[in-house]
Amino acid sequence: MAVICPTVTAYEPHQYRIQMENLVPFTKRVHIDLMDGKFAPTSSPELERIWWPHEFIADIHLMYQKPMDYLDQLIKLKPHMVVIHNEAEVHHMHFAAALHKAGIKTGLAILRDTPVDYAFQIMHSFDQVLIFSGNLGYHGGEADLGLLDKVAKVRAHHPEAEIAWDGGINDQNAKQLVDGGVDVLNVGGYIAKADNPKEAYAKLEAVINASVQV
Repeated sequence: MAVICPTVTAYEPHQYRIQMENLVPFTKRVHIDLMDGKFAPTSSPELERIWWPHEFIADIHLMYQKPMDYLDQLIKLKPHMVVIHNEAEVHHMHFAAALHKAGIKTGLAILRDTPVDYAFQIMHSFDQVLIFSGNLGYHGGEADLGLLDKVAKVRAHHPEAEIAWDGGINDQNAKQLVDGGVDVLNVGGYIAKADNPKEAYAKLEAVINASVQV
């Protein structure tokens, strides 16, 4: 069954703490957006200020231009997974190998305008492939369901990969995404901006469960 992974996208430590603490009552896996102000137009708190509850499974989405410069810090954080971009300036396979050696899973994010074929050569070095349909460094965006074609191509080329989606997920499109082959729904604004985030999460769960039962 698909997994709902709420997203934390914060620009300063206090905001980060509030967003993280709001998730404690209803989730155990979190997607943490980190931005460097270069690859993404916004900036998040420094890596030294990043934390999560010990019971959480934390996936770090590293929207950095040069991920290798932060490898040692990332390994010290010991997240479940680090996702870097296909478009980043890095030797992707070396980066993935270093994380795997440290017992950390790896993800490869592909921007909306990047043909998925461009990532085929390196894709097998990664445990997850993330189809990015959002706005770098911001909650929200729109889910371009035309990108489900990328999901099918990833599944055909790398059947073992966990496939994630980031951008514009809500209760109106979650079923289509899951039916289209998405394993992990990284949900930002729909949960974070809801009057009741727990209820928003539960509504998405109901949609996904209904999709599975059909």
